[in-house]
Amino acid sequence: MSNGWILPEDVLRDAPSYAPRPAELADLELLLTGAYAPLSGFMTRADLASLGRRGRLADGTSWPVPVTLQVPAALADGLELADPARRALVLTDGEGAPVAAMDVIDVWPTRDGTVGVGGAVRRLGDGGHGPFQRLRRGPDEVRGLLPPGRVLGVFADRALHRPQLAQIAHAARTLGAHLLVLIPVGEESSGGLPAEALVRSVFAARDRMPPATLVAVPLARRSDEISDALLRARVAAAYGVTHLLSTEGMLSGAGLRVLVPRELAYDNRDGQWRWREDIPPRNRRLALGQHEIDDLLDRGFPLPEWHTPPAVARELARARPPRRHRGLVIFLTGLSGSGKSTIARTLADVLREQGDRTITLLDGDVVRRELSAGLGFSKADRDLNVRRIGWVAAEIARHRGVGICCPIAPYAAARSTAREMAQAAGAGFLLVHVATPLAVCEQRDRKGLYARARAGLLTGMTGIDDPYEEPTDADLVVDTSDLTVEEAVQRVLEHLTETGWVEPRMQPA
Repeated sequence: MSNGWILPEDVLRDAPSYAPRPAELADLELLLTGAYAPLSGFMTRADLASLGRRGRLADGTSWPVPVTLQVPAALADGLELADPARRALVLTDGEGAPVAAMDVIDVWPTRDGTVGVGGAVRRLGDGGHGPFQRLRRGPDEVRGLLPPGRVLGVFADRALHRPQLAQIAHAARTLGAHLLVLIPVGEESSGGLPAEALVRSVFAARDRMPPATLVAVPLARRSDEISDALLRARVAAAYGVTHLLSTEGMLSGAGLRVLVPRELAYDNRDGQWRWREDIPPRNRRLALGQHEIDDLLDRGFPLPEWHTPPAVARELARARPPRRHRGLVIFLTGLSGSGKSTIARTLADVLREQGDRTITLLDGDVVRRELSAGLGFSKADRDLNVRRIGWVAAEIARHRGVGICCPIAPYAAARSTAREMAQAAGAGFLLVHVATPLAVCEQRDRKGLYARARAGLLTGMTGIDDPYEEPTDADLVVDTSDLTVEEAVQRVLEHLTETGWVEPRMQPA
């Protein structure tokens, strides 16, 4: 490796390894391909301090946003920054395959249990695996494919419908520019679609574009729109873009002109898309909003052809089938003895009788025995248990089954993580709070746990000496102190039917 950084095979073999989070892996890939030039690695404290003060790196180079990596503090403790042979860190993908080696030259505390690390990165291995790898071309390769002259860049982070395609065609024609479509694939889901479905939907619109080059870019969104827009402009410039078409607002940077098109509307006199103000109101149809598109797909209605090319509509219908055919996680949470397991078992039986989808019940006690054996009842162990349940349920739902979970899940953050995993898998998530009061749960006490906790024979009992954080984001609340099990299950079924997750059923006479 260059720049005086020479790592023998035995050094890499003995170096610690770490799998960055998805957004950090996206940054890593862009560092390795040169899309983040002049950055050659994750930023150090000096770079971050300079960026915060004056919007430039420590060497004075202009740069828009932080690009950082955080690792567990215990992992960094084994690095010796003064010794180049003992400060290497191997960065892997989520499956543990090496992606890059990092020369860690700076370490600093960030929050409890984690530290920031800075230093250059170098690729290891063959460049990764996964869908559409052939489209993940680096900036150098892409620039070599582009014709001379102006290049119009478009970040296609959602499917391209007729109004967007009309805007693109108009801008390319006006500029006399070649079109470069950059498809962000750096997150589990982009614009409500899995990354591979997004790529397919954009390709489905290719025959309605001017001559174009399509590239998949592992670019994750930043937390605020300004930082996101500035970084996108920087990456687009690295790929050879001279003009960037945007609907986010007018910005300039990285040597680019960012264009904001006027709003288009559909003219029902001749079926063309024109500037909105050029069409009489009685002949004008506005473009569908994303919420309207999602609602049509969720209910199983076709997207109108005046708005969406049929090939794009087919890809979107494949990626987002009607709710009644989509995977779903039903997550019941509540105190021990609240009735959540009984509700979950009865609900599973009813849904199995209907036979529409595969139903899997992940009971808290069974999961503790089969999936989380060895875990205790500390906060960290409880969170890990819920995370495991959430991951399994999300994988069930990814394949269009229904995962029904009923752990106590006392902490809001762990429940939120379970919701995020389900949604990242393209599935629905229904949080049911079984809000039976503590006094009723104690009175039932089928397992004798409350009595033992009150007697001081058991510690860490949720509701007694360990907190239960009541959900503020529950989709449904039931209380079995004033409902029978059958009535509670019926409430859940009614909610599922009203929201489209379950087909309406005729009630027996």
